[in-house]
Amino acid sequence: MARKKKHFRTEFRKNRSPRPRQNEWTRRVQTEGTDTHEEMAADERISGKGELTRKRTVTGQETSGDETGFGVLPDVDEASCRRGRVLGVFGLNSTVEAEDGTQFRCATRRLLKTLSTEQRHVVAAGDLVWFRPSGANEGIIERVEPRHGVLSRTSRGRQHLIVTNVDQLVIVASAAEPYLKPNLIDRFLVSAERNRIQPIICINKIDLIDAASLEPLVGVYSRMGYCVLLVSARTGLNVARLRQQLAGRQSVVTGQSGVGKSSLLNAVEPGFDLRVRTVSAESQKGRHTTTTARVLRLANGAYVVDTPGLRQFQLWDIVREEIGGFYRDLRPFVSRCRFPDCTHIHEEHCAVKDAVADGWLDTRRYESYCHLFTGEPE
Repeated sequence: MARKKKHFRTEFRKNRSPRPRQNEWTRRVQTEGTDTHEEMAADERISGKGELTRKRTVTGQETSGDETGFGVLPDVDEASCRRGRVLGVFGLNSTVEAEDGTQFRCATRRLLKTLSTEQRHVVAAGDLVWFRPSGANEGIIERVEPRHGVLSRTSRGRQHLIVTNVDQLVIVASAAEPYLKPNLIDRFLVSAERNRIQPIICINKIDLIDAASLEPLVGVYSRMGYCVLLVSARTGLNVARLRQQLAGRQSVVTGQSGVGKSSLLNAVEPGFDLRVRTVSAESQKGRHTTTTARVLRLANGAYVVDTPGLRQFQLWDIVREEIGGFYRDLRPFVSRCRFPDCTHIHEEHCAVKDAVADGWLDTRRYESYCHLFTGEPE
């Protein structure tokens, strides 16, 4: 016997339903006279089941919304649909790779785009989807499967999905040109801790400076158990170690503009031939060369995602009272504070502040926590 389908009432986005009233009565009264009101329907009413409501009935499975961003997972006809992975999103269309390696240019089903969600875009690179082929290498994305390992940020009050379904985050920074931003690295580390993604700190362009000058910074991260690689895409220093770290994993490479993410991937896999540009000599900032996140396959079968450069990374869905728990070095001292709701900024008898004063905590890391807690930019 066929499984009984379940129906759920779920919310849709605003301005995604037909005009609730088919006649503009006010304009007609003003232009045609005052007798027009007699033509109005006497039984017109506003209810929870008409076109004035934002809720609709959808057939599918109810979800918490944390895994997909939606309150319901729509049903699909698996007999006529295929599974695939989104390799990249380009405007209104996405490139989807089917399980046999065939690539399709797919639009997104209107139902997915109209469901109420806090996401800027409902499909992201790395998503596992069900799509319905329709024509030569074309199709329609019918459903997005539950996600894990999501890297996202806040953008205009909504969730900007950068990549999904990864288990390793390669945080690329540059030793120079542009200058190193440790606080930005800390924000990526907090996001990795929050989403249970294994982070790797990769400092590129090490050939431009004396590597010994980075020893204090590298030591702080290494003592916390983070893997730190000092590499150079130009000279090939430690590129083999980075290639080894990427093997057998699904990784995303991220960082600010100009740090050499695409150059490193070209060094790891010369066949990629990704576009690269130099850093601006005037501003010492990177130029946006990579415009969208793209999933790439290494020769060893692993997946790696090249992402556009980020100049700001505002955390998504993290309550500021939880930030201290995502700092590995602060975490052991948080529970020792006198007050359970201690912010570790202005209170007396704070174990975190005492640890900084006694030299157990790095001062820069504590200042980074304060900036993030108070909402100051990186």
